[in-house]
Amino acid sequence: QVQIVESGGGLVQPGGSLRLSCATSGFTLDHHAIGWFRQAPGKGREGISCISSIGSTYYADSVKGRFTISRDNAKNTVYLQMNNLKPEDTAVYYCAIDRGYGSSCSESYYEYDYWGQGTQVTVSS
Repeated sequence: QVQIVESGGGLVQPGGSLRLSCATSGFTLDHHAIGWFRQAPGKGREGISCISSIGSTYYADSVKGRFTISRDNAKNTVYLQMNNLKPEDTAVYYCAIDRGYGSSCSESYYEYDYWGQGTQVTVSS
């Protein structure tokens, strides 16, 4: 059974930083694309970043230059370092796995097969 647990969310002031973690069990992340999505109240799920099976990365314009995605295959974990956070970054953040072997990055949620429960990020003074 695939389990995904996101952690690292919380309340932070504008300009602050957080690092989200996406730890998985029951599935080996090597050779698979991993995406980070977020959903703010009243809005749809937005693909903000992903890392492909070979390490290529994608960032949405809204987070480019502020967020960095990385993976540690030995720990079966993907990270999202978020710097210079803004109030509009407030959302529930989700990690998702594309189970396709050798999968490429996609910002489309329907490309992903396994999802975590999400972690809340609130940016407020």
